[in-house]
Amino acid sequence: MQIREICVLGGSGFVGSAVVAELDAAGYSVKVLTRRRNAAKHLLLLPNVQVVECNVLDYQALNSTLRGVDAVINLIGILHQSRRLSFNAMHHQLPAQLAKICVDLNIKRLIHMSSLRAEKNAPSQYLRSKAAGEATLLEYQHQLNITIFKPSIIFGRGDSFINLFASLIKLLPMVMLAKPNAKFQPIWVEDVASCIVASIKNSGTYGQTYELAGPKVYTFRKLVQTVMETLQIKRPIIGLNDSLSYAQALMMELLPVKLMSRDNIRSMEVASVSNQSFPAIFNLEPTSLEAVIPQYLVDQTPRGAYDRFRQSAAR
Repeated sequence: MQIREICVLGGSGFVGSAVVAELDAAGYSVKVLTRRRNAAKHLLLLPNVQVVECNVLDYQALNSTLRGVDAVINLIGILHQSRRLSFNAMHHQLPAQLAKICVDLNIKRLIHMSSLRAEKNAPSQYLRSKAAGEATLLEYQHQLNITIFKPSIIFGRGDSFINLFASLIKLLPMVMLAKPNAKFQPIWVEDVASCIVASIKNSGTYGQTYELAGPKVYTFRKLVQTVMETLQIKRPIIGLNDSLSYAQALMMELLPVKLMSRDNIRSMEVASVSNQSFPAIFNLEPTSLEAVIPQYLVDQTPRGAYDRFRQSAAR
């Protein structure tokens, strides 16, 4: 199967930007769909990338935009619902619509990103909706070559997780931490992108679902401590019990910018940890958190400030 042109939904986001850059470097022609072209302006300088404005929830618009492509990668996901966008619409209905369009247009290759611990009976709407999306795609497995990726939390330059807590650590005298014993197995965004791109033409990945997780399991408390150590800032961490965790999340839901929700707390009731070894088919040793986060948090440390001073002084 010849694959030259690939359409990426969610290509302007954190994970999408890494995937698109790797696709471009590999020589693919890439079409990135976005609601606002300005949100993808950082991709416009890539020589093989075309940015197209499209409402992916509009069946006719999506159908028209996908004509002529050889493969589709769906990276769209939301952490918080709103009146305009629901988990069901983005994580369940969209994949179903996308698979139907791929069948109609004879686009055989479809790659989809779900989430680790997405299950039908999961405690959160987020995880249940992700599981519903996976189940819908599996209905098309005899008509399409589908690969599903289920990562734990993803870190890297520009992430919304490590950077959020780095900001809070700098601003607050102490950290009131919900679900301090929740467990995660963070994976580097570049490792996720490498696996996705490597799977495109690898027929051994057709019909498979892969869990992607890093080399080490952390409690939420240990993750925040690791960020503190990188920033060289010490703050007390006050772990909240379940009742206070939900109360904190409820208050955060009322903020203009939603940082956390009660549904996020429910997601943390199950460990975002893989019971499987890293997929050998990708021939990749996952990168540790400690090897990467100093590269994008170092500017916030005294050492980083010293390095910037030296650089500006051309020394």
